[in-house]
Amino acid sequence: MMASSDQAPDSMPVGDGAVPPGKPMTVGHQVIDKSAQMLQTLKPIKQMSQHICTFAVYSHDMSRQIEIHHSITRLNQDFLQCAVYDSDDPSAHLIGVEYIVSDRIFDTLPNEEQKLWHSHDHEVTSGLWVAPGVSERIQMTELELITHTYGKFWCTWQVDRGELNLPYYRDKLPLGAPALMMSPQMVNMGVINPDLVHERNKKYDISTDDLRKSRFNIPVSNPGNARVADYWMHTGKGFAVDIEQEEMKPTGGP
Repeated sequence: MMASSDQAPDSMPVGDGAVPPGKPMTVGHQVIDKSAQMLQTLKPIKQMSQHICTFAVYSHDMSRQIEIHHSITRLNQDFLQCAVYDSDDPSAHLIGVEYIVSDRIFDTLPNEEQKLWHSHDHEVTSGLWVAPGVSERIQMTELELITHTYGKFWCTWQVDRGELNLPYYRDKLPLGAPALMMSPQMVNMGVINPDLVHERNKKYDISTDDLRKSRFNIPVSNPGNARVADYWMHTGKGFAVDIEQEEMKPTGGP
């Protein structure tokens, strides 16, 4: 029996094939949005300071791999929060959120919580984690920090779900349960499809091989005996979210 996070919807929303379905923006609404942009502070969004492109795999089905784009806000030296998109185009779809903590914070988490998190050292040292348009020299200090972090990424819109060669049948809306995502690794199911990497590299005119060489001397985290991130690597088991009915809790009274 498939879990909710793996089960494709029975039918897609009606529409003209657009993703997501809906009518084009009217001039009136464009004016409203532009006016609001000028009058409101939008402080949380303006704190986003980095764009990172990398890849992720589904914990419940590691044959599915996607290119992802993080818009990162740093709340402090040990904690980052990321809005995750499927591209860096103006019409990109918001497909989830990732929280990133330093290894110092991660080590304070109980084992059951650590199982939901993934490491970042291989993403960085392999050249998969890139900040498009930013030179290696400028971002090296940040890369050294990220290698010692862990992320928990919930995908709320499985934009790749459905027939790969028939985009019309893919999820046009964020449907069903969220899916827990894992990071690329150098073994087995964690190895990213070279075609995906080639297409990404071509788009940004970069070389993963060159990035890997330039990052060869970045020190990686000591996994330690207590850390159980990248749980699938230890056990061969992933996680899937299912939805169950529960009795509603009363709002008050004895």
